[in-house]
Amino acid sequence: MFGYIIINKQEMKFKEFDLYKSYYCGFCQALKQDFGKRGQMTLSYDLTFLILLLTSLYEPETTEELVKCIAHPFEKHLARSNEFSRYAAEMNLLLSYYKCQDDWLDEKKVSKRAMAGLLKKKVAAVRERYPVKAELMADRLNKIHQCEKNGIGSTTEDGGYPAYTDRVDEIAGYFGDIMAEIFAWRQDEWEQELRRMGFILGKFIYLMDAYEDVEKDEKEGNFNPLLPLFHTEQFEQSCEGILTMMMAECSKAFEKLPLIEYTEILRNILYSGVWCRYEMVKEKRARAAEQTAKKSEQR
Repeated sequence: MFGYIIINKQEMKFKEFDLYKSYYCGFCQALKQDFGKRGQMTLSYDLTFLILLLTSLYEPETTEELVKCIAHPFEKHLARSNEFSRYAAEMNLLLSYYKCQDDWLDEKKVSKRAMAGLLKKKVAAVRERYPVKAELMADRLNKIHQCEKNGIGSTTEDGGYPAYTDRVDEIAGYFGDIMAEIFAWRQDEWEQELRRMGFILGKFIYLMDAYEDVEKDEKEGNFNPLLPLFHTEQFEQSCEGILTMMMAECSKAFEKLPLIEYTEILRNILYSGVWCRYEMVKEKRARAAEQTAKKSEQR
């Protein structure tokens, strides 16, 4: 359920990409320093956006260093880091741990259970530092699991689907609650807008994940809240409309924040980057449908 809050590299200047990459590298280094290689295994692009957002808003002291890593073993590259790099690393570890547990419960993925076991000791210290956030993550992922267990959006015995209800928004909202808590770094005048942004992005991530996996989930009999819509003529239009409205609300909250630095990078992500995976999946699905139609005509 990660990898959606990313940049659109094609629409970004070279210097902006280098800056973004340096914070991503700093994020990776924070994971390594605090949690070792196991921590680095949880690295994703999504919380790099949060690092840049909070850095622009609160303007902390940021350090720069030249580092080497597994991805770039022969040449040093610039890594920027600050207190938000560590905060993002801690939140990323918590979220990855609870998500692995959830994946084990939902789909019995042995690899996810093993990963949760590897992270367990590291997560204990983070839970002590952020007990409220850790408890909320566990609670909301459990609520998502219960909804999935009850079959919201899953197939029935006769091959049909239960009625599509407003509970889909409720389920996505649970992941929205998690991201809202992560975005709310502290209680201050910016908390409300940060929570709003996190909440909407969390819902967007959850539904984008469902949109991308709908064929696989149908084939494997897994839960997916979009399955009732999948074979209808309104599927693509409905999904695009829902996701567009979400990002419009998120952008509205973003524009209320007094940001000065990195605004072009942040806007690149919010207005363009978040749609990269959507467009890729949509195009792939359209090509598959076209090929299926051609095969049917040949018969």
